[in-house]
Amino acid sequence: MGKIKTHKASAKRFRLTATGKIKMNHPGHRHNLGIKTSKRKRKLRKASYVSDTRMDDLRRMLPYS
Repeated sequence: MGKIKTHKASAKRFRLTATGKIKMNHPGHRHNLGIKTSKRKRKLRKASYVSDTRMDDLRRMLPYS
């Protein structure tokens, strides 16, 4: 029986919580920070949960997490 491969790029960016939600950090907080407003940078700092729309795709990419 074949096994499903984990999508490694997704595995590095997302992690599964105990309740089954997928947690992520916001992109865009690495460079060109002088252009972005303080409010925008502050909001990018916090982690958030993936929306229900993307949940099915990510579950397929992360089968064993």
